[in-house]
Amino acid sequence: MFFENIKKALVVAAHPDDEVLGCGGTVARLTNEGVTVKIIILATGALSRDSANNQDVQALKHSAKESAKILGVSDIIFGSFPDNKMDTVALLDIIKFIESHTRDFFPNLVFTHCSSDLNIDHQLCHEAVLTAFRPLPKSSVKTILTFETVSSTEYAFGTRERFKPNFFVEIDKFSRQKADALGAYKEEMRKFPHPRSVKHIKNLAVVRGAEVGLNQCEAFNLVRNITPLT
Repeated sequence: MFFENIKKALVVAAHPDDEVLGCGGTVARLTNEGVTVKIIILATGALSRDSANNQDVQALKHSAKESAKILGVSDIIFGSFPDNKMDTVALLDIIKFIESHTRDFFPNLVFTHCSSDLNIDHQLCHEAVLTAFRPLPKSSVKTILTFETVSSTEYAFGTRERFKPNFFVEIDKFSRQKADALGAYKEEMRKFPHPRSVKHIKNLAVVRGAEVGLNQCEAFNLVRNITPLT
């Protein structure tokens, strides 16, 4: 099994709920198999809305913690980068934030956004993660996988290169757990046919599964995988 040598996994997401949308089923599967998972959420995820305030930010953090518990994750870190304005921050500051919170964690596997997302915060999160975990000697990171985020990845249309998954994780036994984790973000979820609806997310898992002859999958793009001799 591909994940059999994974002891620690890291998820770096731009906003609260991105971590579940992108890889919630896989995280549930990993924690079920005894892998320690840490989540880093970079931006506030609410303050770009006209009526949002600090109470909304705190509510989102609470939702993220509850969602993480459902997935079997207790270690979750929140940044305070400006929501949908991370391009106003030096990329180096984002990289340093990620590095500062993973220096003693030593993940083997890292998940983050794909590069083709329409959302600028997702794009910068992707760049920061690839820089923070560049393949230096003695790096613990052997694998980097990027995920799709509904209501961002598919909205790019012809403006950026389309998401082309080449790595699929079966989540048939964990789809209910992912749906429950999304339920913790009830203020962020929408009714079908909005892409950020539980029905669409389940449908997408079925489509991704059918693409590789399975029932339900989450799809990723394998950015890098290193298999050393020892």
